[in-house]
Amino acid sequence: MSQNIGAGKISIIIPAINEAGNIKEAIATTQPSINIEVIVVDGGSKDNTVEIVQSLCVKVISSSPGRAVQMNTGAVAATGEILLFLHADTCLPTGFDDMVRTALQQPGTVAGAFNLRIDAPLLSLRWVEWGINVRSHFYQMPYGDQAIFLTKTVFQQIGNFPELPIMEDFELIRRLKRIGRIVIIPTPVVTSARRWLQKGVFKTTLLNQIVIIAYLLGVSPERICRWYRREKFKRI
Repeated sequence: MSQNIGAGKISIIIPAINEAGNIKEAIATTQPSINIEVIVVDGGSKDNTVEIVQSLCVKVISSSPGRAVQMNTGAVAATGEILLFLHADTCLPTGFDDMVRTALQQPGTVAGAFNLRIDAPLLSLRWVEWGINVRSHFYQMPYGDQAIFLTKTVFQQIGNFPELPIMEDFELIRRLKRIGRIVIIPTPVVTSARRWLQKGVFKTTLLNQIVIIAYLLGVSPERICRWYRREKFKRI
């Protein structure tokens, strides 16, 4: 890699839609850190997400809704050599900036992510965490809420996030695995438990696995997305 990653600027890109309840805490965990910028990409919030971000003196830009589109828009605006994609309901660990730069300096490494911790005390969620973290380390296949990071050069080389309605992070990681190693930092990010609590831990985990299998079997992301959204919001 031609950039000096050891001292490179990290651009933290946060896609958001109606995240007034989470965005302030997520942004707070990006500080204190060295040589970073934070870019929130709003996809059309109807709450006061944008006002909260502006009150924190953080750059906010607008884009069409859709996580992949928003993250790609943020990457274009980023001035850093390193891109870190952070979900708006996820908090970074202290010292993340040093961890990221160190990870990307390892030979053969093209990207990385963090272990995951889910912010709720349920024993069932400890099992979910264990499964996600084992999968991430063993298969080098982290989820998007594990704060995926890579250099801007590599991001452009693999063609950015594919602008799919679902599975954009899964496909990005598959492309990255073809060209190098993906490091998983053992220190966790902490993500909201809301999507597991909304539908139930078992059902959410099962839905996620069905989505992955369907995608690998060649079902179109558009069809998967329509089905997933029906299941996600359907009353039990």
